[in-house]
Amino acid sequence: MRANVWHGKRDVRVENVPDPQIKKPTDAVIKVTSSGLCGSDLHLYEVLTPFMTPGDILGHEPMGIVEEVGSEVTNIGPGDRVVIPFQIACGSCRMCNEGLQTQCETTQVREHGSGAALFGYTKLYGSVPGAQAEFLRVPQAQYGPIKVPHGPADDRFVYLSDVLPTAWQAVQYAGVTKGSSVAVLGLGPIGAMSCRIARHLGAEQVIGVDHVPERLARARRDGATVFDLDAFDDEDGLLDAVKDVTDGRGPDAVIDAVGTEAHGSPAGKLAQQAAGLMPSRWAEKLMSKAGVDRLGALHLAISMARRGGTISISGVYGGMSDPMPMLVMFDKQLTFRMGQANVRRWADDILPLLTDEDPLGVDDFATHRLPLDRAPDAYEMFQKKTDGAIKVLFTP
Repeated sequence: MRANVWHGKRDVRVENVPDPQIKKPTDAVIKVTSSGLCGSDLHLYEVLTPFMTPGDILGHEPMGIVEEVGSEVTNIGPGDRVVIPFQIACGSCRMCNEGLQTQCETTQVREHGSGAALFGYTKLYGSVPGAQAEFLRVPQAQYGPIKVPHGPADDRFVYLSDVLPTAWQAVQYAGVTKGSSVAVLGLGPIGAMSCRIARHLGAEQVIGVDHVPERLARARRDGATVFDLDAFDDEDGLLDAVKDVTDGRGPDAVIDAVGTEAHGSPAGKLAQQAAGLMPSRWAEKLMSKAGVDRLGALHLAISMARRGGTISISGVYGGMSDPMPMLVMFDKQLTFRMGQANVRRWADDILPLLTDEDPLGVDDFATHRLPLDRAPDAYEMFQKKTDGAIKVLFTP
């Protein structure tokens, strides 16, 4: 089959690889019909390369048609249309029963002290072959796949794999309720969908912050009050502008949808680049013990939130030695919630919204739909934020 394969920093290639096979009775194999390119994939393209191995298949946002199932998979069968959550969970351990599928005790990657295994996401999460491919082996298929009806285009359902539950969890963790205010830092796929979900759930004011014109324009069309980072001489100017539209307090909650590659964090960027120049074994040890993130977005969130407010972190971070402004965090009495989205925890809440009325606008959410063979071009375009790229879907 054809698959998008990692070979090094900023080096992905679509190549022929062996077809996946059923290995365990709880496996399934699907023919992928759509697979997304996620902002988290860019971390593998740029920052988290010490944890990658040449030949790794990328991608974790698939849907498709079931080809084959193992003997213990009875909930789906050949011909069924399914969405595959990005994390691999068993559905029966204590963590899964508590709705924490990203902490699944059956698939935890204990060798690296990590949570549940993820598709296409480094040795830290199990080195599981990813979904930017023609076919995908799905472990724990007795629980993971979400069955969806035939008929509507893939765009209606594919975001159940990651974007929708990640944004939904970000908004839930932010404590957004009817009449509240929320600021979203970073208006890529997760940030943009978080704005839509916050409005759907009744937020009185949704504020979006970014520096990419196309992203700002899109959020403005979605009803958010937007602020362009580049329009301010310094952070204080932005903070004052946000306070002006939130009764002088700041928003009730701030969602950090940026993560480790924040714009305007030169020290963190330099440290990440230095790690990338080391031999892979050295760089892996450095990142595991003393890695740092570009914390510009997180520090901005801490400064922006009102006193007693909430910070919800959906952007991926990987540092082990990050300096944090504890005095400010403590003094402002902030609440923090974060983590990878627990897809199956939120799927039942989201599915009723994927109707003909399309209240979350999933049908036109993708800005680019490309054949899988264009994956290298798509990664470069998305990383450089050119051609208005906000969300890319591949068709294998």
